[in-house]
Amino acid sequence: MEHRLYIKNMVCPRCIATVTEVLSQQGWAVQEVKLGEAVIAGDQEADTSVLSEALQAHGFELLQEKDEQLTELIKTTLLEYQRHLEEEYQPITTSVYLAEKLGMSYQHLSKVFSQHTGTTIEKYLIRLKIERVKELISYGELTLSEIAFKLQYSSVQHLSNQFKKVTGLSVTDYKKNPSIDRTALDNLA
Repeated sequence: MEHRLYIKNMVCPRCIATVTEVLSQQGWAVQEVKLGEAVIAGDQEADTSVLSEALQAHGFELLQEKDEQLTELIKTTLLEYQRHLEEEYQPITTSVYLAEKLGMSYQHLSKVFSQHTGTTIEKYLIRLKIERVKELISYGELTLSEIAFKLQYSSVQHLSNQFKKVTGLSVTDYKKNPSIDRTALDNLA
């Protein structure tokens, strides 16, 4: 029998590898692990308390409640959406992307997300994009115009205004102070 586990704080390929390793070490038959979710073979009624502790030791949280699980799926799907926009350059709205990927109405997804995070999907996506902007700035390989184009901002001015609104700093001030920490994606609210 197949069983899905929903795991909070999975935001990168290293997270997938770590969760896969933890599951295997705990004796679970891993079928697939992707951002926010693991598919295992076994009894759905299996005791997950030991697994939950093992995951917590690595900074992850096993989600039990359905709306928490859905919220985490929305977050990981938004990460995929951001990557899609960077790589495909195909204009598709956030609402259409989420509804198609998760098979639910955007209104329902938006309501659940807002109730569990205290923010909107749009604001969360903006925070994701700004963290990506910070990352690309830190590499020093792209101009601000290239970053704006890559992340599908309508203009450099739009990116700059959004950056200042979210961080409280201008892009120029951010570039001058490389010691300013970026926010880990699993800590975004």
